[in-house]
Amino acid sequence: MDRLDYGCALDEVVERPDRSRGSNKKRKWREIEALKDKHRLIKELQEIDNNFNYDIDAIQL
Repeated sequence: MDRLDYGCALDEVVERPDRSRGSNKKRKWREIEALKDKHRLIKELQEIDNNFNYDIDAIQL
């Protein structure tokens, strides 16, 4: 093969979009939204009962 043949082979290579990057972003946003929901819930519970003791890790949505 000549060097010219390698150049033609590179032209045929098609890059596929990286799907994992998009799914990682979605997963991160889901985690952020879950944390926001937990904080919102704790705030609401504190408004109802001022003596409410909480552990943010113990709360599951």
